[in-house]
Amino acid sequence: MKLAFACLTAAALCAPPAWADYLIPLRTIRAKEIVNPEDLALKKGETLGALSDPADVTGMEARVSLYAGRPLRPGDIGPPAIIERNDLVTLIFRQGALSIAAEGRALGRGAAGEAVRVMNLSSRTTVTGRIKEDGSVEVN
Repeated sequence: MKLAFACLTAAALCAPPAWADYLIPLRTIRAKEIVNPEDLALKKGETLGALSDPADVTGMEARVSLYAGRPLRPGDIGPPAIIERNDLVTLIFRQGALSIAAEGRALGRGAAGEAVRVMNLSSRTTVTGRIKEDGSVEVN
């Protein structure tokens, strides 16, 4: 009995790794482009850390250039940016019941939830805030 268990354990440890599907782009997708379902294909093989679910990638923005045939990794994509560099945005400061709004100019680009630097147009001061879903920037 022990010999059979030892043989099964050795066979499991020496077996080739299970193949899994991973996503590759079918064409070169430039940074800042939105990834569409027709841009993707599943490829059989083993690649550590590669994405495998097209639903996780479709509609996302390429953070870097994605080259055809190369595996997609989580850091290669992200949510689409809603603020572009030089966009006019509303800066919002809230503390308790107090709420102050000012106009600012974005010094970077980003998606909802990301940090972005913004120049307050009234004071010319640069502040960092978090992008909200409506495109405003909340400063703490």
